[in-house]
Amino acid sequence: MEKVFKALASEPRRRMLNHLLGGPMTVSEIGAKFDMALPSISKHLAVLKEADLVHAEKAGKSVIYHLKLSVLEEALLGFVHSFGLGAEAPEPKKEAAR
Repeated sequence: MEKVFKALASEPRRRMLNHLLGGPMTVSEIGAKFDMALPSISKHLAVLKEADLVHAEKAGKSVIYHLKLSVLEEALLGFVHSFGLGAEAPEPKKEAAR
């Protein structure tokens, strides 16, 4: 869960996740929405991938990124439970990524 929150601490990475809510995107498509160089975009995406928040799929010369919403949901539920909130709700369960 620590890697997830480290990844979410960055405003550009949160914006990238928000863009991916609309569906899978290539690095170039994501980069077009930011005023930063593609290597910087790639570094941010690597952090999101390391946190298991996105899945990268090779498609020819492109890499397509998909949001793994289930991982984000699980992290947020774990965060809520760590404060004793939602005690009546079931503990988050491990499941395959969407």
